[in-house]
Amino acid sequence: MKRIALLGSTGSIGTQALDVVSRDEKQYAVTALTAGKNARLLEEQVRRFRPRLAVLGEEKAAWELKGRLADTDVRVAYGEEGLLEAASMEECDMVLNALVGVAGLRPTVAALEAGHTLALANKESLVCGGARVMELAKKKGVSILPVDSEHSAIFQSMGNRPLEEVRRVLLTASGGPFFGKSREELRGMTAAEALRHPNWSMGKKITVDSATMMNKGFEVMEAVWLFGLAPEQVEVLVHRESILHSAVEFVDGCVMAQLSEPDMRLPIQLALTWPRRQEGAIKPLDLTAIGSLTFQKPDRENFPCLDLCEQAIRQGGDRGAVINAANEVAVALFLEGTIGFLDIYEMCAQALRDQPFREDPTIQEILEIDAQIRRRAAASVPPA
Repeated sequence: MKRIALLGSTGSIGTQALDVVSRDEKQYAVTALTAGKNARLLEEQVRRFRPRLAVLGEEKAAWELKGRLADTDVRVAYGEEGLLEAASMEECDMVLNALVGVAGLRPTVAALEAGHTLALANKESLVCGGARVMELAKKKGVSILPVDSEHSAIFQSMGNRPLEEVRRVLLTASGGPFFGKSREELRGMTAAEALRHPNWSMGKKITVDSATMMNKGFEVMEAVWLFGLAPEQVEVLVHRESILHSAVEFVDGCVMAQLSEPDMRLPIQLALTWPRRQEGAIKPLDLTAIGSLTFQKPDRENFPCLDLCEQAIRQGGDRGAVINAANEVAVALFLEGTIGFLDIYEMCAQALRDQPFREDPTIQEILEIDAQIRRRAAASVPPA
């Protein structure tokens, strides 16, 4: 039985992960569940999966949950201290980090320090702290298994072939809800329109990131760190059908790809069961029903966030932390209607221009940089 701590259990990835676990409960034991402030849903999950520890981000919500769970022996904690305990508890074999944003970085480090296998859905851990995270994983001899569908596809396609046999990685993108729109059309796009993703059901933050193509830029960074690639070895292709999830081209010209229906339960299940495969949680792929697959180059002129991320990974140092912090602030402001869609890119580009470059920041320095960028970005927005 595999003992799993699930960080971010009430979000999109977390709820789908618990759906995967529920299909074979003899194979899994859930040791910890964590959420932000959704005490009601976390209570339902706790009663269903009986972890030893439940964590909420806010103290008030934790006290509410503690009262709701008074008839159980589940311990309730809150805040970052609780998160770190969940990530590092001894009664655990794997941590699935499904947290959103830089909040996932310290728990990633805690899981690796504890020697736990890490199933990683929190791409910001690598966007912000890729060098430190991969260095720690190597030092501890711990595996990081990708949960993002694209990186799971690369992982599967690459197999155990040595890196020197890889020519490039083809990282696919759906193009998001605004594919084909002009800059003038994008200027008036609302948050409600940005949240209508054509293929995937995801949380609000990542759905907006898909609309700007910032998410794909972050995935370029993630691929560079996870697989030890040079930035120029990662090529982005727009693939509207979201059936081919990414591919690897080898030096002999052979291209290996992973195809499946667009359903996150497959890469989640694969991370949980690796190196085994088992009966799938998704329907089989019917290529005759799909008919054709299309591929195009991304529109970098109207969606410049992709270029911005590629510049950041080439520069290295703290650039990933800077762009991520500015983007988190900008997306939050866009979702509340304070700024426009195109302002997201402008805020991120400005942050990269304003923040002095730091070559090799520690985890603590990365978090300090993150706080600086957030304060500066928030202060740059005129009051409503």
